[in-house]
Amino acid sequence: MAQTELKNKNKTHVDDHSSLKGTLASVFMLGFILIITWVSVYFLFLDRL
Repeated sequence: MAQTELKNKNKTHVDDHSSLKGTLASVFMLGFILIITWVSVYFLFLDRL
């Protein structure tokens, strides 16, 4: 009886092999947007000195 319960618990375990390529691309795009914003604000600051 105990062995059948252990077998059922092992069968319900599902490995998640999802890809994180979309997450990486989104993080890079957000990083580029932030860098472009900071650089443009910096050049605006230098222009107004």
